[in-house]
Amino acid sequence: MTQGSLADSRPIVAADEPHALPGFDAVARLAANALAVPLVALLLVDGSAFWYTPPGHADSLRLDGALLAACRQAARRGVAEAVPDARNDTRFLPAGTDPAHAAIGFFACEPVFALNGQLLGALFAADRHPRLTLSAGERAALRDAAALAGAGVALRNYLDRTDPATGLPHRNAFFADLRAQLPGDDDTAWLVAIEAAPVARFHAFVRAMGHVYADALMRAVAARVQAWTSPGMQLYQVGTSRLAVLLSDPRDEPPPARLDALVARLREPIDCLGVPLTLQPGVGLLRVEAGELRGGDPLRRVMSASHAAQDSVPGWARYDHAQDERQRQEFLLVTELAAALSERTELELHYQPRVELANGRCVALEALARWRHPTLGAVPPGVFVPLAEQAGLMRALTDWVLDHGLAQLAAWLHAGLDVQLSLNVSSADLDATLQTRLATAAQRHAVPLTRLELEFTESTTMRHSDATRRHLAALREAGVGIAIDDFGIGYSNLDALRQMPASCLKIDQSLVRGLDASRHDAAVVRSMVVLAHELGFRVVMEGVETGRVLAAVRDMDCDEVQGFHIARPLPAADVADWLRSNRSAPLPRPADHPPG
Repeated sequence: MTQGSLADSRPIVAADEPHALPGFDAVARLAANALAVPLVALLLVDGSAFWYTPPGHADSLRLDGALLAACRQAARRGVAEAVPDARNDTRFLPAGTDPAHAAIGFFACEPVFALNGQLLGALFAADRHPRLTLSAGERAALRDAAALAGAGVALRNYLDRTDPATGLPHRNAFFADLRAQLPGDDDTAWLVAIEAAPVARFHAFVRAMGHVYADALMRAVAARVQAWTSPGMQLYQVGTSRLAVLLSDPRDEPPPARLDALVARLREPIDCLGVPLTLQPGVGLLRVEAGELRGGDPLRRVMSASHAAQDSVPGWARYDHAQDERQRQEFLLVTELAAALSERTELELHYQPRVELANGRCVALEALARWRHPTLGAVPPGVFVPLAEQAGLMRALTDWVLDHGLAQLAAWLHAGLDVQLSLNVSSADLDATLQTRLATAAQRHAVPLTRLELEFTESTTMRHSDATRRHLAALREAGVGIAIDDFGIGYSNLDALRQMPASCLKIDQSLVRGLDASRHDAAVVRSMVVLAHELGFRVVMEGVETGRVLAAVRDMDCDEVQGFHIARPLPAADVADWLRSNRSAPLPRPADHPPG
C-alpha cells in the first residue's frame, strides 16, 4: 500500500505511516483479486490518496499524472462509473498520444460515503487492457470494497481524535479544538490539566498490575473528572496518566472552590479492578491567549502547573512562569552537565581539610565537585548534584570524582604529603559494583585503598538493606573508611546504626552551627557524641564556622572538626601550601582566639 496527495503524484510508502488508512491494504487486495486488476486506488476529497498494486502482477500500473487527474474528477462527482475501453477516453489519454499506446485500457470507480451519507471520495480499479463489461459479481465486489474503505476512513477519523483506551479525544483533538476556540487574535481560553499520579508511581502501577490495569485506572479517573465538568466543557486524554479540560467560558477563571472540589474527588480512595488505592493527583490551571498558539505549547505549560501541584497541600496550582522557567533551566542544566562529564573541562574538585581537634593535624581532605558553566558561571553543588540524581547521572558524576580525586591524591602522595581523601557517594552508587569501581580507579592511579574514605548520608545508609551493609563491610575489610555524613537530621534507626560497618560519624552542620547559642542544640549534639563513641565511631563536627563554635566543640570530646573557621574548600593547587603551613599548627584555644 502507498499513500500520496491529490495534488502530488509522487508516492510515499505508507505501511509505516501513523495515519495510514486502517485496513486499506486488505480491502484493496480483495478488490484487485475480485476484478483481476493491477491497480486499486482510493482518493479522498480531503486530498489523501492510497493505492495498491498486487505483487508480481505481469501488467503493473502506477498512479501517474493523467490517471490521478481522472480519478480526482470522478472522486468529486460521487457517482459510480465503468469505462470498459478507456483507450479513446481523453481523460486517460494525454493529447497527441496514439490510442494504441494508451496506458489505461479499463477504468471503474465507486463512490465512498461516510455513515451519515457524506461523500468521502471514491475507490478505483484500473487495468492496461480493456474489457467488454463488468459482471454483476465484479460490480458487487467493487461496491463492497468501497463500503469497507468508507469504514476505514471512519475508523481513521476516530483514531485521529480518540484515545482507544479511554474513548476520550486525545492530544491531536485537544489542539484542534483549542485552535477552533481561539479564532481571533484577542480570544482567550482556560485550561485545566490533571496528573493522575506522579510518573514514577504510575509506572509502578503498570509494572505491578499491567497495562490493562493502568487503562482501567485512567478510565476511572476520567469518569471522576467527567462528573466534575459542566455542560460545554470537553475532557481529553493528553498523556498516559494525564487529562486536560477545555473550559466552556473563555473569560472567567474557575473559582478556587471548583478546583478544590476536583482535587477532593481525585483524592478519594479508588477501587480499580478490585485493587483499592489512593492517588496523588495534581491539577494545573492556565489562561491561554490566541497568540500563544503560534510557536507556543500551552499544554506543556499547564502540565508544568499540574506537576508542581502534586506536592502541594491544595493539590492545584495556577501556571507560574518563573517556576516554569526554573524547571526549563534545570532541564537544560542536566543536558549541559552530561556534556561536562564527558567532553569539557568545566568540572573541578575543591578540597576541604578535616583536622584533629587535639592537635590541628589534617587527617583528611573532602573532595567537593565544583562546576563553572561557560555562560552561567558557578553552578552551586546544591543545584547540580540533585539534578544529577534525578537525571540518572549520579554514577557518572561519582566515577568522574573518583578518577580525578584519586589522580590528585596520587600526585600529593608522590610529593610526600601524608593525607587521606574523603569522597561523597550517593545512594545510586551503593550496590555490588561500587567496590569494583573503586578498586579499579585506585589501581589505575596506584593509590592504596587505605588512603580512601567514602561518605554516605545518614538517610542513604539507614534505608538500605542487609545487602548494602554487606557491600559496605566488604569495603571496610579492603581498608576503605566509611563515614556517615549529615548525621542527626535524618530518621536514624539505632539498631541499623549499631550494625552499620562505619568508622566515622559526621554530625550535620545545621546542628553544629548553633552550639554556641542554643543549649538544646548543645545537649542534642553532646548526646550524639557520647552515643557515637560508645558505638566505636570517630566523631567529626561539620560546620565549625566561628571561634565560638570551635570553643563549644572542644567541650564535646569530639575527634575532628571541619568548616570555614578551619579552612574553606581549596583548589587543588592551594592544598599543598595549606598542608605545609598547617602541618604543626594546633587549633587555637579559646583564649588564643577572640570571640566571633
